[in-house]
Amino acid sequence: MSSVTGKALDLALLKRTFTFTRPYKKTVAITAVLIIFVALLSPLRPYLIQLAIDKYVMVGDMKGLRTMVLILISVLITEAVLQFYQTYLANWLGQTVIKDMRLKVYSKIMGFKTQYFDTNPIGKLVTRVVSDIETISEVFSQGLLIIFGDILKLLLVLIFMFGTDWRLSLYCLLPVPVLIIATNIFKKAIKSAFQEVRNQVSNLNSFVQEHVSGMSIVQLFNREQIEYEKFQDLNKKHRNAHIRTVWAYSIFFPVVEILSALSLAALVWWGADGVLQGKVSQGSLVAFILYIYMLYRPIRELADRFNTLQLGMVSAERVFKVLDTDAYIADNGTHIATSLKGSISIKNLWFSYNKEEFVLKDVSLEIEPGQTLALVGATGSGKSSIINVLGRYYEFQKGEILVDGRDIREYSIPELRARIALVQQDVLLFSDSILNNITLNDLGISFQKVVEASKAVGAHEFIMELPGDYNYNVRERGSMLSLGQRQLISFIRAYVSDPDILILDEATSSIDAVTEELIKRSTEVLTKDRTSIIVAHRLSTIQKAQRIAVIHQGEVKEIGNHQELIKKNGFYKKYFQIQFTHEAQLDL
Repeated sequence: MSSVTGKALDLALLKRTFTFTRPYKKTVAITAVLIIFVALLSPLRPYLIQLAIDKYVMVGDMKGLRTMVLILISVLITEAVLQFYQTYLANWLGQTVIKDMRLKVYSKIMGFKTQYFDTNPIGKLVTRVVSDIETISEVFSQGLLIIFGDILKLLLVLIFMFGTDWRLSLYCLLPVPVLIIATNIFKKAIKSAFQEVRNQVSNLNSFVQEHVSGMSIVQLFNREQIEYEKFQDLNKKHRNAHIRTVWAYSIFFPVVEILSALSLAALVWWGADGVLQGKVSQGSLVAFILYIYMLYRPIRELADRFNTLQLGMVSAERVFKVLDTDAYIADNGTHIATSLKGSISIKNLWFSYNKEEFVLKDVSLEIEPGQTLALVGATGSGKSSIINVLGRYYEFQKGEILVDGRDIREYSIPELRARIALVQQDVLLFSDSILNNITLNDLGISFQKVVEASKAVGAHEFIMELPGDYNYNVRERGSMLSLGQRQLISFIRAYVSDPDILILDEATSSIDAVTEELIKRSTEVLTKDRTSIIVAHRLSTIQKAQRIAVIHQGEVKEIGNHQELIKKNGFYKKYFQIQFTHEAQLDL
């Protein structure tokens, strides 16, 4: 997944981001109104202080001063209350919007075809779903609406200043052009730094996710030090990217403070002279001091908020790239079958994972309802590819696949997959109870059915020996169970789904002999009176299959039962003799 950069004021991108606020128009409107009122009240405070000094303090009117103080306190309390609700609603809006956005992105990812995940690092997808979307929330809580409020506050402060004394206002604004130039330089510098930070976060997530998942390989091949050094390099790049942002802030903020001090110095110089000559009132001078603080603080925050908006747009562009990705297998099928007879007809099938090389070449196979077909062949011959296209995890290029005489593309994909159960060699179990890993939280599958399936498969005894039996948490990827136990759990999962077509993909290739015998008996239970396809390396597990197809370099070379293929003296007999000799040597 390539890195992308965002445009700070990409109006189309900003508009698209705000489409997620449509269900919350009322909240947006209330937040905007609150921001306007807060902006109106802020410059009112210095004006009230000016009136209090000039009209009451200077003439010794304590009664009027008390009244003015009460008014000022009321304004402060009102502003504080409005500020509280503005902040709360803006952050509530941001978190609610990213909740909806995250659900949409995750839903989109779940619909991607398997090939998408073959070419896109999982760590970068995690970054899109988690941290990138989290960054977008600040577009609402600290971004556009707040920027609007800051600009409005600046305009009102300027109006009050020029309304009070336009000459003094001009003196105070002398450093502002320099501030505008500094802000523009800061904006460009921080944009580049922010983009680099997001890229390095993605790289870190990808590296950590991949290497933690594959830690056993890292340790097995004694690669800890090498991988540590790689991580150290990535971590250093991530730190350096952040230091670039710190460097920009470290320069910009002191510049703002210096310019603010210069403005205040100009005010003191010309304002004091004006007071002495009677051209400027004492209240106006105090009010201007407050106005300068209120003028420069929003300008400084505007630069910061502008970069928050910019970073949000960078993240939004990344997220929308995922949402705009067309990585679906076309699901135009409308036929819904509550059950299948199970006949499968594969005719002249051609398939490739990329356009350069076909892994299946003119494959034709016929499977009758209730029949078991075994697929054998060397690694990479194309056995699993047949399974991938049958379940529509990948789309084939030429030929056709018929299920019950109907093209599989005429079936709704969810409905077709609901009638097919797949047991894989690499069993994925979630960090959850055994029961939930079997049912996958399908409330339609009763506990009694799970127990009956476990007994039929031969796994009930070992499950009952675990602490909490069916409620035992297997941890991430089922790490608390042995490989054979995980395989049995996957058999139970397939059993309770009551499929019309069962596929066992290398289900016995990596287990011990005892577990293999148990799974062989389980296989007989699962395949009884059910259309089944068994992909196997161990030929001893498929000798009872009604038909065996030998796949070699993407082509069907031989078809028949075990005895027929042995008599042919071809590929199958060669595989059988090699495996039989190897197993005999192991027994010795």
